[in-house]
Amino acid sequence: MSFLLNVQRLSKSFRGLRAVTNVSFEVEEGAIVALIGPNGAGKTTIFNMVAGALRPDDGAILFAGKPIDGLRPDQICVLGIGRTFQIVKPFAGLSVLDNAIVGALRCCVRVDEARAFASTIIDKLGLGAKRDFPASSLTLPDRKKLEIARALATRPKLLLLDEVMAGLRPLECDQLIAFLQEFNQRDGVTILLIEHVMRAVMALAHKVIVLHHGEMIAQGSPAQVVLDAAVLECYLGEDLEL
Repeated sequence: MSFLLNVQRLSKSFRGLRAVTNVSFEVEEGAIVALIGPNGAGKTTIFNMVAGALRPDDGAILFAGKPIDGLRPDQICVLGIGRTFQIVKPFAGLSVLDNAIVGALRCCVRVDEARAFASTIIDKLGLGAKRDFPASSLTLPDRKKLEIARALATRPKLLLLDEVMAGLRPLECDQLIAFLQEFNQRDGVTILLIEHVMRAVMALAHKVIVLHHGEMIAQGSPAQVVLDAAVLECYLGEDLEL
């Protein structure tokens, strides 16, 4: 079994507040793994440490067997980790296509090559008809698609998706699920996602990791996790979309 991402005893505090405590998990190459839990559980903090935006206080992060904790975000992107953000912030003054080209220039030497690759990505995400629109004119669902397109344009080996289903209608959610499944199966891109829309988690994830108050309380297949007593207690009173 080959692990693309290996998180070992990761911890992070903010002025005495323990956001993540001794969390360990692995993401197998080619898998789709979901990181779930209530708001404030530490999910995005873990993303930020994996992507280089935050340095862990303790623990180690291995990507393809090599330590990456302490590297800058741009260095981690070059190694093959792309990410989206929960609060999407496209380059508002650029067109949809130019936003994706920015990502594609990470791996394409020539602008025409980057344009061709970026165009393919936005077409697959259903944004082709809006390629020349300014990003500022997009609806929230389309901005989320553009966020994914910009990350995919960097040609990542590991894609980090932070609540990309939030704000989408059921049909839009189903379309995005189908796209991510196809992309994972066809191109072999490994996906680690944070998601509150449980119907998406159940459809996509091969493994689910559950966090609560910064600690991992369960992990396993989606079917196993939704029956776990600790997970049921953790989500008691939570309004999850199933």
